[in-house]
Amino acid sequence: MRAQPRPAPWADAGLVSGEAVELDVRAARIGSRVLALLLDVLAQAALMLALSMSVGAALLGLPDGLVDGALAGGLATVGLILVLVGYPVLCERFNHGRTLGKMAVGLRVVSADGAPVAARQSLIRALVGVAVEWPGLVLPLLSWVAGVSVMLTDRRGRRLGDLVAGTLVVHTRAATAWRPVPTAVPALAGWACTADLSRLDDGLALAARQYLARVHQLAEPARGRLGRGLWTEVSAVIAPPPPAGMPESVYLAAVLGERHRRARYRLAFGRTAAASLWPELVLAPPAPANPIRPPAPDLAPVPRTAMPAQATPAQAVAARAVPAVRPAAAPSAWDGGGSVPDAGS
Repeated sequence: MRAQPRPAPWADAGLVSGEAVELDVRAARIGSRVLALLLDVLAQAALMLALSMSVGAALLGLPDGLVDGALAGGLATVGLILVLVGYPVLCERFNHGRTLGKMAVGLRVVSADGAPVAARQSLIRALVGVAVEWPGLVLPLLSWVAGVSVMLTDRRGRRLGDLVAGTLVVHTRAATAWRPVPTAVPALAGWACTADLSRLDDGLALAARQYLARVHQLAEPARGRLGRGLWTEVSAVIAPPPPAGMPESVYLAAVLGERHRRARYRLAFGRTAAASLWPELVLAPPAPANPIRPPAPDLAPVPRTAMPAQATPAQAVAARAVPAVRPAAAPSAWDGGGSVPDAGS
C-alpha cells in the first residue's frame, strides 16, 4: 500500500478529505481573527449609520401622531439585531462562509468536518457571539476573558461560538515558502541558448514554474504524470528538441532558466536605451560618503617677514601670524598695460 504524502508543517486544521487524505489547511488563530473582527465592526458601524439615516428620513415623512418613543425604540432594536446577527449570518450564507472582514484577511468559516457552513450553524455562532463574546451582552468583561482564554487554549483556535455550533475558521490562502526562479542547467546550457522560446506563452511558463516549486511535495505517480504532461505542452512550442536521457523536470528548469535570462537581458537593454535617449529620467547615483573636495583656487606665495637674529617674543609671534600664502589678486580695470596711479595723481 502506497503511503500518502505528509501534509505541510502549517496544516494544523485537522481536515480530512473523502479519500482519507489530510488537507493542507491552516486554522485561523486569534491574531487574524481579531483583525477580521475589527474590519467587520467598521462594516457594521457603516451599515448601522446607513440604516439610521434611512429610517430617520422615512420617519420624518410620517405624521407626528404616528411617531412616538415606543416606535423609535422598536425600530432601533430591530436595526441592532439586523446588524449584529443578520450581517454575519447573511454574509456567511451567501458568501461561502466569509464576512467582509474575513474575506479581506483571507478567512472562511467551515464545519468541523470541512463541509460548507450551514445557515443553522451561522445563526448559532452569531447568537453566541452577541451574547457572550462581542459585544457580550451577558457579563461583558467576564465573557470577553472567557472567550479569549478559550481561543488561546483550543488546539485549532476556535471560540465559544465555534465550539457550540461545530464550526471552524480556516485560512483560504496557502502559506507557501518563497522559491527562486529556476536557474540554468549546465548540462543543457548549450541547447537552451539556441532554443526558440518565442511561442512559449506566460500561462504555460507559470504552470511549469508552479510545478517545479511544488514538485518535492508531490508523490508518484502523480508527480511523473503531471511533469510529462507539462513537458509535452512545452516541447510542442519550442525548437529544436533537447538531448534525450534527462527527466522532464530538468528540461522544464532549463527552459525557464533560459527564459528568465533572456528577460533580464531585454530589461537591461531597455534601460540602457532609455538612459541614452532620456538621461534626465535616470536616477542620479547616490553621493559618496566622503565626497572629493574641489581644488583650491590659485594661491600666490607671500614672502615671510625676516626676523632679526635677536627678535623679541612679540616680534616672533607677529611673524608667525603672517599667512604663508594668500589668494592671487583678481585682475583690475587698471591692469590694461600701465601701472596703477597713485591716489594723489
